[in-house]
Amino acid sequence: MLRTFSLVVLLAVVPAVSIVGCTSLTGQSTGQYVDDRTITTRVKTKLVAEKATNLTRVDVDTTNRVVSLNGIVESPEQSTRAEQLAMQVSGVREVKNNLQIQRSR
Repeated sequence: MLRTFSLVVLLAVVPAVSIVGCTSLTGQSTGQYVDDRTITTRVKTKLVAEKATNLTRVDVDTTNRVVSLNGIVESPEQSTRAEQLAMQVSGVREVKNNLQIQRSR
């Protein structure tokens, strides 16, 4: 009986310690971290699916529901479009557009 109880406690404590470790490394709660990763994935999916422009060279990072767009695009219109697409994703509070314009040769 004691052995079973110890195993149950161990199985409950190890995942909890893992989650706390995740929180301390990122400075976010587990829920915030998961929400930010979900937002990042949804923004990337929208950018890749955009057929009118090539936004595959845009890097997306999310912290506390603030999306940062980094990378290179070919025109100001592409930069604006990437920002618009990011703002369409549910949960996004703000978009920081750090995209650089580099015209193709």
